[in-house]
Amino acid sequence: MRRWSRLETFLCAAFVCVSVSGALGRLGPTASAATPWSWPVSGAIVRGFDPPDDPYGAGHRGIDIAAPVGTGGVAPDDGVVTFAGKVGGRLFLTIDHGGGVTSTCSWLTSVLVRKGDRVSRGQPVATTGWGHADLPVPQLHFGVRLNGAYVDPLSYLAPPSVVDLIRLAPLGAP
Repeated sequence: MRRWSRLETFLCAAFVCVSVSGALGRLGPTASAATPWSWPVSGAIVRGFDPPDDPYGAGHRGIDIAAPVGTGGVAPDDGVVTFAGKVGGRLFLTIDHGGGVTSTCSWLTSVLVRKGDRVSRGQPVATTGWGHADLPVPQLHFGVRLNGAYVDPLSYLAPPSVVDLIRLAPLGAP
């Protein structure tokens, strides 16, 4: 078994600390720190949250998570489905989690639940579609609203697993 050099160990530890502390640092007063949500799909964030300056201004009201078309999406937390259908010809799903908090998954190929259904954290609720056409990979758009205002979904999601963040390879690998 190959041993890591001191530099590799330092860089890996620094990357994990920065990644985890950054994710934890986003847990603000709007987040439920006691029980962070599950990720609706597993994948890299290909576009982050960019809040608009006003309710009708330009911005990106969620995050886009890379996922192949047809990937199963799950409920991030317990709640009640308040919308499951088409908007502008595209499928959307909204879940009310209580306390004024809702989550929405957009650009879906199918919805597996109906309005009024109770869902549990981790329950399959939809399958992903392509998402924003200007991105080079298919993705799930995931948004969160608190009392009707869009907030950064990363404030609600559990920190990503180190397993998903780090891929190790020998130093000599191309």
